[in-house]
Amino acid sequence: IEGDSSKPIYGIGALDSADSNQISYAVSSKYKDSLKNSNAGAFIINKDLKNFCLSDSVIVDNVYIAYSILTHKFKVNQNIHHLNYDQQLIYPDSNIAANSLIGSNVLIGNKSTIGANCVIEDNVRIGSNTLIEPNVIIQKGCQIGNNCVISPGAVIGSEGFGNARDLEKKWSPIAHLGNVLIGNNVSIGANTTIDRGTILDTEIHDGVKIDNLIHIAHNVIIGEDTAIAAKTGIAGTTIIGKRCMIGGAAVSYTHLRAHETDSYLV
Repeated sequence: IEGDSSKPIYGIGALDSADSNQISYAVSSKYKDSLKNSNAGAFIINKDLKNFCLSDSVIVDNVYIAYSILTHKFKVNQNIHHLNYDQQLIYPDSNIAANSLIGSNVLIGNKSTIGANCVIEDNVRIGSNTLIEPNVIIQKGCQIGNNCVISPGAVIGSEGFGNARDLEKKWSPIAHLGNVLIGNNVSIGANTTIDRGTILDTEIHDGVKIDNLIHIAHNVIIGEDTAIAAKTGIAGTTIIGKRCMIGGAAVSYTHLRAHETDSYLV
């Protein structure tokens, strides 16, 4: 540790958005300018980046492994004792199946419906006139807007697929601390999965139409009124612009940027 080893840290943040109470990380000289300009209170870096770091730092040999270990210090799993059946009296302006489990500090808007055998975890926000069909799971902290439809079997907020590899080629899983934010007038097809972000959130903007059997990975952003056909896979940190159309069984590689509007991927 270089600097104040007693400094309290309350979370992990991205280089460009972290505040003084958070720790961030940089894995290579590619991020040296971001490192110098970041407001994070501390950093995980290697010795090659020491000269670019103006704040408290943890110097390690493998930044990505250290980051993966640290994420688990801030992850809070769902407390199963917070989940309760028969919540209709608590949400009198909505229609909730008696056998659906609802967590604590959940907000459900007027005239929304939660179908049979759903699980809505702690701190979820669901807007008005939204239909959550049977067997849907919405995990901790995710947000669903107004006038949405989520079809049976969908999972919103599942853990992303992120792992760091050590020198022995063993995998160290990364805990995903972001959420999933879904806008208004969005439809999500049956058995679709949308992963939560690593640090920042996965975002599905207003008017997006998502078919059945689609996988949307961590940190993806999908712009307004985009439509995506069945069996598509969208890799992590992909950004798709407004009003795009993606044909069935399409695959995007990680970090793809499809910023243009009215574009097609088939």
